[in-house]
Amino acid sequence: MLRYHKLVLAACVALVALGTPAFAEDAVVAKVGDLEIRQSELDLALSNLDPQFAQMPDEQKKVAALSGAIDVKLLAGNAISEGMKDDPAYQQRMQFIADRELHNAFFKKHVVDAVSDADVKARYDKEIASLPKEEEVRARHILVKTEEEAKAIIAELDAGKDFIELAKEKSTDPNKSEGGDLGYFSKGRMVPEFEAAALAMDVGTYSKVPVATQFGFHVIKVEDKRVAPAPAFEEVGQQVRQLVMRDKYLELIEAAKAKAKIDILDPTLKQGYEQINKQP
Repeated sequence: MLRYHKLVLAACVALVALGTPAFAEDAVVAKVGDLEIRQSELDLALSNLDPQFAQMPDEQKKVAALSGAIDVKLLAGNAISEGMKDDPAYQQRMQFIADRELHNAFFKKHVVDAVSDADVKARYDKEIASLPKEEEVRARHILVKTEEEAKAIIAELDAGKDFIELAKEKSTDPNKSEGGDLGYFSKGRMVPEFEAAALAMDVGTYSKVPVATQFGFHVIKVEDKRVAPAPAFEEVGQQVRQLVMRDKYLELIEAAKAKAKIDILDPTLKQGYEQINKQP
């Protein structure tokens, strides 16, 4: 059910983004027969332009939006002349659109606008505090094709040769120019044999026997170990905001359901609805 509500939330956010802008002056910008096109309508047409117009200059986008709005008014006028405004199917669709827009307005007021920066920061702190502590290791390696080559490199290290210089000279890995530096990594990021060896080693030591993997034979040096740092708030703030909005939206939905009687008459639809809503 959570995935279902995530999709609903994403759709709602998208719809709210297309909501009515604030208008300082709702002037008439064009007339089509007896019908008027106001600045508010032009702004709505702009906000609903097809993505293909996104790269156009602003003035060209305004012209494209106005052209589309005029086309709409032309055919809308014809539809009114034919009495289509009184058609039950049209009125039913307009009721659906009205309900959806009210839903979006309520969502914007009680979810989008109600979520403060403090709410987001508090949720971030809570999520970070609940993260398990994970060890990271920073390692270098020298990769060669044969075990004999790897043993020869270990012998050179035992004799005092510099690991970085040996990596630049002998490694077949593309990062040889960086002295074999792999940066920091945690469990699950490297092939099992390699990460098991690296995580078991002490800082400042190198492997005394070659480590065999599907890529060849490695000589590993551990440069550092640390607890993996949490992602910065600036990096994940928008994701956290989406979490807070999702939870607030679900609270609103559950509260509304508790007050209303929902009776689904079709047995198949009823079963499907209950299935996606049975989880807390």
